[in-house]
Amino acid sequence: MQLAPFFPVLYRILQPTFPNCLWSGNAHTKEIALTFDDGPHPVYTPQLLKVLDYYSIEASFFWLGACVHRYPTVAKSVYDCGHWIGLHGYDHRSFPLLTTAELQQSLESTQSAISTAIGINGANLRDVRPPNGLFTPQTLELLTKWQYRSVMWSVVPEDWVRPGINLVVQRVLEQVQNGSTIVLHDGACGGIDVAETTQILIPELLRRGYKFVTIDSFWRDRTSYLKP
Repeated sequence: MQLAPFFPVLYRILQPTFPNCLWSGNAHTKEIALTFDDGPHPVYTPQLLKVLDYYSIEASFFWLGACVHRYPTVAKSVYDCGHWIGLHGYDHRSFPLLTTAELQQSLESTQSAISTAIGINGANLRDVRPPNGLFTPQTLELLTKWQYRSVMWSVVPEDWVRPGINLVVQRVLEQVQNGSTIVLHDGACGGIDVAETTQILIPELLRRGYKFVTIDSFWRDRTSYLKP
């Protein structure tokens, strides 16, 4: 069963319930964030980078430590293109299934892999998106305690089940609005279509007047859209 129809409902429930997470950006400006999970991938990520570079779009990538370890040169190419980097755990195990020690190790191992691959201080990588979007209040408490920033989503077209590129594009265009955080995948699941999907989405979203920003930009602007 495809879950795509339920994600907008979940967003409306979860966003006010867990306001310390970053779910979306400023609802008063036409800025959106294009984000990609589960990479880097040796084929799909370079294909995606060509599309992003063609349109001069800065995106945000949430990486699996195991993939960074396998494909460090791909990771370095993403970073060198100026994209924002976040953590997605080491091997895509859902955070609530991990012990506290395992969760901490997963994040630190991912930071270490990224640091080795792209040559930056891994401790500066603080944005975390939980695999499968699964978390508990305890998970969020631990992330805050360890000084990570929890990043979620607002538009999830469920591209990882490959429902068809046109349907993925349709879902995004129907749901996108000011401040949307769009989640696509450049990993083993869904990544085969990501470049073509993005190639269709970007010009249409630009035509609608949207500006693409990174997750870090959303954080920096957070005080504006949280004002009553």
